[in-house]
Amino acid sequence: MTGRARARGRPPRQIPPSAAVGDAPWQMQQGMAGPLRGRRQQQQQHPQQLQQLHVPPAQLEDPGGHRHLHGCETPLQERRPEGLQVSSGLQDMSLRDRGGRRRDFHDLGVNTRQAMVHVQESKTGFSGKMIKLTTNHFRLTSRPQWALYQYHVGYSPEMEARRLRSALLFQHEETIGKTHAFDGSILFLPKKLENKVTELFSRTRNGEDVKITVTLTNELPPTSPTCLQFYNIIFRRLLKMLNLQQIGRNYYNPSDPVSIPNHRLMVWLGFTSSILQYEENIMLCADVSHKVLRGETVLDTMHSLHSQVGEERFRDACAKELIGLIVLTKYNNRTYRIDDIDWDNNPKSTFRKSDGSEMSFVEYYKKQYNIEISDWMQPVLISQMKRKRGNIQGTVALIPELCSLTGLTDKMRNDFNMMKDLAIHTRLPPEQRQRELGRLLNYIQKDDNVQKELRNWGLSFDNKSVSFTGRIVQGEKIFQSGAMFDYNPQFADWTKETRGVPLIRSMPMDSWLLIYTRRNYDVANTLLQSLFKVTPSMGIHMNRPSMIEVDDRTEAYLRVLQQRITPDINIVVCILSSSRKDKYDAIKKYLCTDCPIPSQCVLARTLSKPQTIMTVATKIALQMNCKMGGELWSVEIPLKQVMIVGIDCYHDTVSGKQSIAGFVASLNQSVTRWFSRCVVQSRGQELVDGIKTCLQSALRNWLKWNKSLPSRIFVYRDGVGDGQLNTLVNYEVPQFLDCLKSIGTDYSPRLTVIVVKKRVGARFFAEIGGGLRNPPPGTVVDTVVTRPEWYDFFVVSQTVKNGCVAPTHYNVIYDTSQLKPDHVQRLTYKLCHMYYNWSVSAPAGTACTQHTSICSFMEVEPCCCIALRPLLHTQLSTELCFSCGTSAATNTRHVSPSARPSTECKPVYDVAGGHWSWEVGGFASVLVLCWGYVELFSQTSINNRQYKFYKYADFRALCCSDCMLI
Repeated sequence: MTGRARARGRPPRQIPPSAAVGDAPWQMQQGMAGPLRGRRQQQQQHPQQLQQLHVPPAQLEDPGGHRHLHGCETPLQERRPEGLQVSSGLQDMSLRDRGGRRRDFHDLGVNTRQAMVHVQESKTGFSGKMIKLTTNHFRLTSRPQWALYQYHVGYSPEMEARRLRSALLFQHEETIGKTHAFDGSILFLPKKLENKVTELFSRTRNGEDVKITVTLTNELPPTSPTCLQFYNIIFRRLLKMLNLQQIGRNYYNPSDPVSIPNHRLMVWLGFTSSILQYEENIMLCADVSHKVLRGETVLDTMHSLHSQVGEERFRDACAKELIGLIVLTKYNNRTYRIDDIDWDNNPKSTFRKSDGSEMSFVEYYKKQYNIEISDWMQPVLISQMKRKRGNIQGTVALIPELCSLTGLTDKMRNDFNMMKDLAIHTRLPPEQRQRELGRLLNYIQKDDNVQKELRNWGLSFDNKSVSFTGRIVQGEKIFQSGAMFDYNPQFADWTKETRGVPLIRSMPMDSWLLIYTRRNYDVANTLLQSLFKVTPSMGIHMNRPSMIEVDDRTEAYLRVLQQRITPDINIVVCILSSSRKDKYDAIKKYLCTDCPIPSQCVLARTLSKPQTIMTVATKIALQMNCKMGGELWSVEIPLKQVMIVGIDCYHDTVSGKQSIAGFVASLNQSVTRWFSRCVVQSRGQELVDGIKTCLQSALRNWLKWNKSLPSRIFVYRDGVGDGQLNTLVNYEVPQFLDCLKSIGTDYSPRLTVIVVKKRVGARFFAEIGGGLRNPPPGTVVDTVVTRPEWYDFFVVSQTVKNGCVAPTHYNVIYDTSQLKPDHVQRLTYKLCHMYYNWSVSAPAGTACTQHTSICSFMEVEPCCCIALRPLLHTQLSTELCFSCGTSAATNTRHVSPSARPSTECKPVYDVAGGHWSWEVGGFASVLVLCWGYVELFSQTSINNRQYKFYKYADFRALCCSDCMLI
């Protein structure tokens, strides 16, 4: 599991009292074929009523006035019609095509390149071998002197209803034309009206005369941010005209599903789309997407759970299994996240409609969709609307038997045969991927209605994708303990070359634990014997471990860890029978936060194949050595005194607690030794508040190792959400600059900040031998499909066996290095080789932010750290910072001071009490570090200086990370 993985669930949220979760069971009505009988029988004879439930109309209008079936969910507050709200200013824009506002459009007005003089004329590199590439971008063309005209529409007297406003305006299509987009107040036209102010007169059905004033407010060029957003709305309208169904942001074809009957799965082919301004043209970036549907409903899953766990644990099992899942309601092809289960209500329950009348769910679905609900005693699912609809943010009630499950469970993902069969349909090779995109463009070209819509707006798309020339930079040389290796540049894999060669820095395994279950005894011995075979050639000294057999229960693992871990233990290895997330997380949380010590969890089935056991054991040994502070391999970094910083964020979507930002920084020239820190933030927050403090601590550690400060700092910032680029430039970058200023007036290193984005829609295909292939690792793209206002480039850093390789996008948002683009691109590709989990190249942001994988376990109470600091003095030499990790200076496993003063600090471990105690210079002052907490007993003085204890309840210590100084 990686740090970028998102937990699938979310906690139950507060919902209106009328739909609150109660303790009534899910029952089966006598004489009715229902699901399962609950623990208690309902007493009331009449169905419950959801007082605040309102049902919206099923027919809504899109921005252009076309009526379409929007579907009908059942929210607990009245929804307002969706539409397009656009003003001439970028800050005031609001797009409400279904799926909410496109946050990536917020980044359109962020011009970071203009502040970097050395790349204003050119940001392209020149080194490397040329390669002919095709991409998934298609040019958008418009007629000469094309412009979009924006009008404000006013009514006298004022009309509140949006439909009525639209109907009154569209009575004058002979004036405004039949091609238009209107949201109730803002009107867009492809032509300019004769007068700047046009007055029109309409009459309502009630005979009331209404004056309509249409005023020209803006004439927008094709490249304006408003037009770019408008192009995307038009294109989504075209996809609807092709009978594609919108699910989330993407559009899918439900009429041509691919069935996988062996696994009860169905796959819908769909497309992603985005129209933006690129270097020379406005282009459509389209890619193939797939929606995986399971052949079972939520009700089916509930039946299955009941048969597995029984009635006593049924509700808990449902909550654990279902909350957080994404479901599809096929009657309106919309997706929802299950946020709660309302056991108090069922399909017989009634809700109050917007007109004040009451209706049951059974009646509603029969009348609205002609759907018969078979089980009248099933509970109601609750989904929170993520975005506000107008000024309302309510909840949606769903019926389990009408909700189809989407996506894959962990069990499915671990089914090799299922994933293999699924990959045939979802991992399309380059030529097939381009063929599907070509079919989409052909449909657009051949559909008369679509072409008429495009002609009316004066737009057209090329049906041939864009081709250009990219570059392949030179492959890297791998250094390992004095040896140097080349690798096949087509695969960027050096596993075989480094086998049998000592590591740069190997860590001894003098005292370690191997924990296993009774049925995994043979597996544990197989792993141990294999490790004894592979570690000598790596230079790792390994003693026989303490082998401990436990029951296959989470509590048993934790009990053994509490009893057997002592200060001299180097690492703990746990062999797990299954991939149960709760067990894995509990073990990791304990070993990362409560009792910080390096750990390695291994699935038993990973060691079940004799033909691969040596390869697996080699990779496990490498990971264990790395976790204990070892160094595996390196690449040549020509820049001297350069620090590499990586930042990423982990969001705990399960328990809804705080988000955690991971910060890592290199400490040596070969970028093999790292400092790490984490910062706790508010839930869902991407931007990091504690960057200044993190960088200060990293610089102190660099100074300790190198006796001087770095002259260059490169920051690779991963995990930046769409629309946050401007805030990142104005919020995080100043923190870096303030930190550097605080070091001293004579310290001014070169700073480069690069935003890393791995989830991008761009795909590149190499034109080789008349066909399309994946481009080789090291392919760099810095022209044609990059953005003119950014200093950005793409790097293909890995190879794939199936499907299409995904490039990584790098956006340099701040740069005082004065390095040529070639040098920044080469450095980035070098760092792609430093991800120790794989002996293959990976995106640079992955290598620099692997620290966040630990953050995913920290979901309970935070570990508290303390720091002593002189009240009147702040020099590093007089700071005493207690860290919950490996001491870099002594390489011992205990809570140790990161900067030892002359006064002796002696750690004492109380086995019976399960805590650490510190004796500081013979003083009576004692710090007690319980598993996860630090308790303060008194203040003291050391060397005649006054020290004060500070408690950090919001900071969680990680292995090899210093605690945060005040």
